[in-house]
Amino acid sequence: MSMPPEQNQSWVSEFILLGFSSHPTSNRILFIAFLLLYLSAILGNGLIITLICLDSHLHTPMYFFLCILSLLDMGYVTTIMPQMLVHLLSHSQTISLAGCWLQMYVFGALGLTECIFFVVMAYDRYVAICYPLHYTVILSRRVCTRLAAGTWACGFFFSLIHTFLTMRLPYCEPNIINHYFCEGPSVRSLACMDTYLTEMVDLVISVFVNVTPSCLILASYIRIALAILKIKSTRGRCKAFSTCAFHLTVATLFYAPATYIYLRPNSSYSRERDKQIALFYNVFTALLNPIVYSLRNKDIRGAFFKVIGRGRVVW
Repeated sequence: MSMPPEQNQSWVSEFILLGFSSHPTSNRILFIAFLLLYLSAILGNGLIITLICLDSHLHTPMYFFLCILSLLDMGYVTTIMPQMLVHLLSHSQTISLAGCWLQMYVFGALGLTECIFFVVMAYDRYVAICYPLHYTVILSRRVCTRLAAGTWACGFFFSLIHTFLTMRLPYCEPNIINHYFCEGPSVRSLACMDTYLTEMVDLVISVFVNVTPSCLILASYIRIALAILKIKSTRGRCKAFSTCAFHLTVATLFYAPATYIYLRPNSSYSRERDKQIALFYNVFTALLNPIVYSLRNKDIRGAFFKVIGRGRVVW
């Protein structure tokens, strides 16, 4: 006589993350490459935060928001990269159930916050270009703080819903996640029961934090483009277009892969391709942000050389 399904199931207490490769030589090469990427992202974003904090000339709404973005990127990449680096050199690639939920929650919270935060940065550019004389009045320190706090609160709240609904699902053998971190859809695919409700809630959240912000950013930049075209100075138009183009580029590089992963039918999932795409918006955008936003910015370069000059004088 066959046993009831519950007795045939073995409930898991940990997961195994497959990562990118099981070959030791490939893992060592990947370890070096990812370590360099991780250190570059941390140092680049850390430098931006340091310069903005040290130079009083950079205490403006735009650089305040840029500082928050760099902080998000540092936390975002640190949530997944250290563990991935350890797994590349370790024989064990396990992660506890509690560790998996914690990683999923923090990663989701920071990622969702950044999705919403790009709208705030687009609004900042909109006010700066369309209402330059009222820029510091509209975006006062109090307003900037509230906007930043609101995005963080929304990100952590939505991630809590996503993580709770995923965590409450029953999981049984096999406990192998074909990914390099505890990403929601990859973990959810191991559930022993129907996940339709969780998928629908995740879809609603994804629409709210991906599609809606994308539309708002697009609308902002249409208004910005119309305002820029009215600028009589050719140099002024080029400078405004350049600044906005950098922001739009980074936002696109972040939203496009995230939308592809979280807003498509389950039937079209390809785990190997998903890992590569996730790596792009997890790591490479955190590396690109300092380059695109700041290292090409004359104010940031000026602050950097000023700090270097102070160091030489002290020495």
